[in-house]
Amino acid sequence: MAITISVDTIIRAASLVTALTVLGGVSFAVVKFILRQKKQDRELAAMRGEMTLLCYGILACLKGLKEQGCNGPVTAALDKLEKHLNQAAHAQEEP
Repeated sequence: MAITISVDTIIRAASLVTALTVLGGVSFAVVKFILRQKKQDRELAAMRGEMTLLCYGILACLKGLKEQGCNGPVTAALDKLEKHLNQAAHAQEEP
C-alpha cells in the first residue's frame, strides 16, 4: 500500500492548519479582552469606593467649616456636594 502525497493534499493540510491557527488566535484575543474588561471593572469599583470616601470626608470638612461660621463659598460648595450625593444615591437605587 503506497501513500501518495500530492500538492493538493499539502495545500489542504496547510489551509486547515491556517484556519485552526486563526480560530485559536481569535479565541485567545476574545478571552484576553474579556479578562481585561473584568479587571477594569474591578479597578473602577475600587475607585468609586475611594471617591465615595473622599466625598464624605469633604462633606464633613465643609460641615465643620460651616459650624465654625464660614459662609459664602463654603455654603455653596456644601449645598452642591449634598445635592450631588443625593442625586448619585438615587441613580444607584434605580436598576
